Amino acid sequence: MDDRFQILECRFEAVMQLSIIIVNYNVKYLLEQCLCSVLKAAAGIDTEIFVVDNASTDGSREYLEPIFPGVQFIWNNENPGFAKANNAALKKATGEYVLFLNPDTLVAEDCFLKCIRFMQNHSDAGALGVHMINGNGAFLKESKRSFPSSSVAFYKLIGLSSLFPSSEIFARYHLGHLSEKENHEVEVLSGAFMMVRKQALDITGGFDEHFFMYGEDIDLSYRIQHSIHPSNGGNYKNYYFSQTTIVHYKGESTKKGSLNYVRLFYKAMNQFVKKHPQEFYSGMFTFFISVAIWCRALLSAVKRVVQYIIPVSKEKEKLPQRIIAAGTGDELKQLQAISPSQSFVAVIDVTGESNIVEKLSSVIHEAKPGELIVCAGGALSFATIISLFEQLGKQVSIRVYVSH
Repeated sequence: MDDRFQILECRFEAVMQLSIIIVNYNVKYLLEQCLCSVLKAAAGIDTEIFVVDNASTDGSREYLEPIFPGVQFIWNNENPGFAKANNAALKKATGEYVLFLNPDTLVAEDCFLKCIRFMQNHSDAGALGVHMINGNGAFLKESKRSFPSSSVAFYKLIGLSSLFPSSEIFARYHLGHLSEKENHEVEVLSGAFMMVRKQALDITGGFDEHFFMYGEDIDLSYRIQHSIHPSNGGNYKNYYFSQTTIVHYKGESTKKGSLNYVRLFYKAMNQFVKKHPQEFYSGMFTFFISVAIWCRALLSAVKRVVQYIIPVSKEKEKLPQRIIAAGTGDELKQLQAISPSQSFVAVIDVTGESNIVEKLSSVIHEAKPGELIVCAGGALSFATIISLFEQLGKQVSIRVYVSH
């Protein structure tokens, strides 16, 4: 071979586009649904998925590992908390974008692609949150929020934000004056779905591990907004992105009306403002919040007294649950095989159906079931299932079944 010619070896390093981090604690079936929807949404995107399990006792490891061999699981022997668990996976993440995602969520097939494109088209975007609904199809106000000044937190805890949900003053915490159907620059995003530019996380670091609950996402949102973009010298921004919807079931342990929730919320707000006193803390903050908690406690006590004096009858006749199932023929057979004791008032094969939502709406109107079970992954895309939650969630309880 002529010495003038050399063989040059070119090495190309693949760039990971998206890292997804999910923290699990005893919700293996919800996480199964979540991961199925995530894998669909990640198709065509260079993605790595981390699941950090905080010492679950529901058999999550034995159940999930065989089903999802491509997921990188981190199994903790103890529960270090939400922030530490996320940060453990963040140290391994190599994606251009990092998505912090709750296990009790469902995402549409085009969710990640839409979010990444928005981030690419907005170079100042440090983080992005999306339009979230609960299991009843109702919009979750925490999808977009403001920072908790003393007045903002006080109006929320005292209930004025609920009385005036569209007020720019009283409903400031959930930015009630901003339409949920439009994109907005906002201050605070929810940790249930928070896509962050890795470049911004390299500057800010991950979640503050001193927060116990409700404060981690607020604090990270604050630090992102106060970090400097290395290219243009301006600050990063947080965006609420309305053009994709996810389902966030949410747990029952922190019901909004409970005094326990108020206390946890207060602790998080107080911790946040004390960490950033130069902007949020005032001598009246603790006083205002304490008054709000006492007012909420008084209302709870009055409610209990009224219920004691005028007890609510619990002797309602227990009727058998009326259930409708929808999916492909094979999925429905599998569902019926694993649920032989279930009595289905209707079993609907949606294979080839062009307007599934309209058909199911008509059947539900006639049959008036208590529950709708939808089989995911076949004829019913996750985008369609999310539409079912939005349009039918107030009429019927919806459960998702995934087959493998």
